Amino acid sequence: MSGKSIIDMVCPVPFTTSNTVLLGHGSGGKLSNDLVRDVFLPAFGNPELAQLNDQAVVRVGQSRIAITTDSFVIRPLFFRGGDIGSLAVHGTVNDLAVGGALPLFLTAAFIIEEGLPMDVLRRVAQSMQQAAKAAGVRIVAGDTKVVERGKGDGIFINTTGIGLVPEDLNLSADRAQPGDVILLSGSIGEHGIAILAEREGLEFESALQSDSAPLHELCAAILSASTSVRCMRDLTRGGLSSAMNEIAAQSNVGIELNETAIPVRDEVRGACEMLGLDPLYVANEGKLIAIVPPDVAHSVLRAMRANPRGENAQIVGRVTGSLPGLVTMKTPLGTSRIVDMLAGDQLPRIC
Repeated sequence: MSGKSIIDMVCPVPFTTSNTVLLGHGSGGKLSNDLVRDVFLPAFGNPELAQLNDQAVVRVGQSRIAITTDSFVIRPLFFRGGDIGSLAVHGTVNDLAVGGALPLFLTAAFIIEEGLPMDVLRRVAQSMQQAAKAAGVRIVAGDTKVVERGKGDGIFINTTGIGLVPEDLNLSADRAQPGDVILLSGSIGEHGIAILAEREGLEFESALQSDSAPLHELCAAILSASTSVRCMRDLTRGGLSSAMNEIAAQSNVGIELNETAIPVRDEVRGACEMLGLDPLYVANEGKLIAIVPPDVAHSVLRAMRANPRGENAQIVGRVTGSLPGLVTMKTPLGTSRIVDMLAGDQLPRIC
């Protein structure tokens, strides 16, 4: 045994229980869910939080207000298709929009590492303002903290978003029903692979860039086509797989995906095959899924395809009454496989 202990020989798959925080706890996968279930829900539990949506909808006087918060720790700060500033705006706007809200206001808090060039900070701030203007929101409050050199990795950004939700609209991940149809707005995995390419110096025959984009107009088009939409979810950390598994668990339904219907660009597929990654688990920042009743599926699909952010939308699966809480996928060979949620993170620091 050459003096090696049992621990030295264990395969480095993240443990599902730990007495310390692991990098995988920020993955959007099983460890993230464990953190929410074991730490935050017991501490902060309330009906709004218990829904575990990307936003909370609360009533203030005569209005229904959607509130969301997010933090961005991406590396590198600038990448093809965006930067940490525009990404922070897009991610926050999208979390409001998939809840049916009209995004209105953002706040932004900056944790800055000592020594960050002032030109970098200005560039990030200007990018945030441009993205906010394009999305029709205003950044109305914020905070700044500076940490010692070597303690902050450049800059981290935290945002809060506020929007208005129509009175008669109720979207939630616990509303999917057997027979519902799953719509995907476009090809998956581009953000994660673009970030990986920046980190590792990978080159592709065509320019691959992040899909980071605001989805509020696409969401509005979907809801204009039908008010009976069950839920929408933007695909970020953990990719399509995490979103599907979360909805299957919260609605206590089965979900069946069709692999051949899921669009994946050749560059993304090739990079995933080379690196041993699965596009289903790779992060996105400009794609969403919508779950709708079967009788409105094609009208919603047409509305999605009429919007530039959804021109490649596809029907990629359906909700079933069998195998509650489980996501499966039909393969091109006619077989089925389980699409589980990853324990940790394929690509950390992706958003």
